[in-house]
Parts: sequence; C-alpha cells; structure tokens
Amino acid sequence: MLPLKWISIAAALFGASVASAQTRLTGAGATFPEPLYKRWVAEYQKTQPQITIDYQGIGSGGGIKGIIDRTIDFAASDAPMSAAQIQLVGGEQNLLEIPTCSGAIVPACNLPMAGDLKFTADLLAKIYLGKITNWNDPAIKKLNSSLSLPNLPITPIYRADGSGTNFVFTSYLAAQSEEFRESIGIGDQVQWPLGQGGKGNPGVAAAIQQIPGSIGFIEQNFADQNNLAYGSVQNRAGNFIKATPATVSAASAAAQFQGPLLAANIWNHNADNAYPISTFTYLIVYRNLNNMRSPQQAQALAGFLWWATHDGQKIAADLDYTPLNPAAVQRVSEALAGLSYRTNALQRPQ
Repeated sequence: MLPLKWISIAAALFGASVASAQTRLTGAGATFPEPLYKRWVAEYQKTQPQITIDYQGIGSGGGIKGIIDRTIDFAASDAPMSAAQIQLVGGEQNLLEIPTCSGAIVPACNLPMAGDLKFTADLLAKIYLGKITNWNDPAIKKLNSSLSLPNLPITPIYRADGSGTNFVFTSYLAAQSEEFRESIGIGDQVQWPLGQGGKGNPGVAAAIQQIPGSIGFIEQNFADQNNLAYGSVQNRAGNFIKATPATVSAASAAAQFQGPLLAANIWNHNADNAYPISTFTYLIVYRNLNNMRSPQQAQALAGFLWWATHDGQKIAADLDYTPLNPAAVQRVSEALAGLSYRTNALQRPQ
C-alpha cells in the first residue's frame, strides 16, 4: 500500500490530496509481462481505489511508439529503446527504463511425442532459416537420440509485430550464428524467410496450438498457461537448461546495468545453470513526468512504480516470473528517487 507519508508529502507539494478525485493512468506495450501487469493492476487498485490503471498488451514496439508520441503515461518493453528512439525524446537523460522482473523465452512445440527436446542456438537458427525442415532431421536426432522423433514437417512460428521478444530471440541467435546474423539479423521486427506469424505472445501460442509440427518462441508463462511443451536450450557453459524461475534467476544474478537507463542484457549468461534465453522486461517513463496531466497523476504513477518493484515482486514469483534481486531493487529505488513533475521532485517512500 502507498505509505501515508508519501501521500502527505505529495499533498504538501501540490496543494491537493492524491485521493481527492479519481486518477487514471494508461500504459501499453509488451505482451511478455502482460499477465503479471494485469495482476499488478488488479491488486494495486484494491489498496488504492482512487487510482484506475489501464494496461494494454500491444507489443513492445507499440508501447515505445506511444511513449515517444506521449499518447500513454508509461510504456512496457522487453527490449531497451534504441539509440535512435532515445534521440526522438531528447536523449537518455529524459528517460527511465525500469526493470520489473525477468523471464524466459522458450521454444514451444506441437509434437505427438513424450519427452523434452534439446536445442542448441545453431539448431534453432537453422530451423528459422529453413535449413532444417523436418523433425526427424539427423541434426535433431543427434541431440535427441533417446526420443522417437516424428516424420513431420516443421512450421516455424514467429512474432509478426514489433516486439522485444523478437529482439531478444534474434539477439541470442545472431550472437552464435553468423548465417542468422547476416541473413535475418537483430531487431524487434525482422523479415523471417518462412513460417507463420502471430501477433503478440497470445497469437504465437494460438498458432502453435493449431498447427501440428510447429515451433514458436514465446514467454514461458504463455507456454505454461496453454499447456505447450517446450525444450531445454544449451547455454554458454555447454549445459542443456530448462527454463524455470531458478535458472532465469541465475542468468539475472550478475546483471550489469549500463548507464542511467538501467538496461541490462542477460541472455547467453556464462553461469553453469543459467537459462540462455532470459531477459529483463521494462517499464519506460519520462524522468520528469511533465507528460502527465496533473501533479496527482504524476504522483500516482510514481507510487505504482514503487509498489510494483517492491511489494509487487512477490506476485511475480507466484506467476512464474523471476523477481528482481536485491541489488536490482536497490538500483531501481535510487532511480525512482529522481522522478519529478515539472519543477517539483516526487518523493519516494522511506
């Protein structure tokens, strides 16, 4: 619950009670953390009924466009904003990218077989390049000799919209496959040479369910919710790792946040038990919340951000996302202390 001390400070700063009228916040972006953000909103509004928060999962690209255009109050993205995007808002000094949790992108499959498949980055790259087209291909059989692989064509499923999930998955594959890097490349929206697209993690999950022999890269939570099987992936240490909160936590434990924006890449970490396609997901706001329509609205957003990255972390664990570790929480706390509205600093709880 938002501490009374913070509410009273806000009232003193702005000459009005935060709770004096209904305050509405709008956010949009990544589908990767959408189940968590929807739950956060529901739980937070129980303690702060005077605040209404609307979050729409439209993809990271849509969220970033909204925050650049100032049509939303906060954006969500699984990928940090690019240098070109940051320049559109006047430079990194104007923005804050807040890691909220971490999670895994998994290779989910629709196959008539029992047992977990093993994948390497090279194998996944060749599937999405169209170099491996059948599930009983010798390259797959070599890694999975104990499984009875079907004679079934592979249909790759990809994100058709601009997404941080695309960015993380292509970054991971491009780092280990020169052919993938040169032909498909890295980006939140790339040209896939074959397969079928789906909009958002829900769209990819639905396509996998509908197409026998398909494979798609989706956030672990969506795979679990839709009872989709997913394989283990070989990490940098050479171990085949299944995505779990513990293996994602191993990837995020030594995150090195670069610069004032608090962005950190955690895929392909070298820890023995780190899941290799792990990522932070971010909420993006202006440091000076002068895009907000009132001081009460600015204070409400600051309060929600604090609650989500502190009290809300236990909900992240309940939904199989990986909570921020103490070092990351400390960095986030320091960053949130710098939020302001016009010429007034917004106070954080003590």
